Amino acid sequence: MRLTVYRKAHFNAAHRLHKSEWSDEKNVAIFGKCNNPNYHGHNYDLEVGVTGEVDPETGYLIDLKILKDVIKSEVENAFDHKNLNVEVPEFAALNPTAENIAFVIYNKIKAKLDVKYDIEIKLYETERNFVVYKGE
Repeated sequence: MRLTVYRKAHFNAAHRLHKSEWSDEKNVAIFGKCNNPNYHGHNYDLEVGVTGEVDPETGYLIDLKILKDVIKSEVENAFDHKNLNVEVPEFAALNPTAENIAFVIYNKIKAKLDVKYDIEIKLYETERNFVVYKGE
């Protein structure tokens, strides 16, 4: 039986959407208030889906404690109450848009799980704005 299990998580982080090679005018035109030089923050909600075959012996697809610990170490500890642009190495040269944050989270979690699993990242930047990344 193939199915998907989900784990939710939450973190708060600040960021600034900005491209240093662009003029200030172009950055403001493209990113608007998200280009604030003093940064701004979000209360991010995260859902991580793991898809695979259920182990007939345990009845588990994955032990959710393992997934919880991976999310804690790779996302919550790494991003929570951080300035993504300044304190998170993955964003030193990568604009921390919701799309790029989801991509980084996907790669960090995927690297820690068995390759037999497919994963999906759903990242809510606000209640109404979210991105889904499945590694495609």
